[in-house]
Amino acid sequence: MLPLSTLVFHEVRMFKLMSVCAVCGLVAMAAALSAQGQPAQNPTELKVGDTAPAFSLQGSDGKVHKLSDYKGKTVVLAWFPKAFTGG
Repeated sequence: MLPLSTLVFHEVRMFKLMSVCAVCGLVAMAAALSAQGQPAQNPTELKVGDTAPAFSLQGSDGKVHKLSDYKGKTVVLAWFPKAFTGG
């Protein structure tokens, strides 16, 4: 059997770990709830073959890229939501 001091140490450690997990869960839930009900900024439904509307996006390189800058070229968009943004 383990000494009492070792058991108490492990209980305290487990309590701290559970507390951190609970806080992370609450933060994630708050972020998700705050994003709900917000209307889309530019709701546009496109069908296959439609011309893409003019838009600009900030790239991972920090530069703003406009679709018009790539006229006549093949464009592929890869989109990854940031953590806890609800998007």
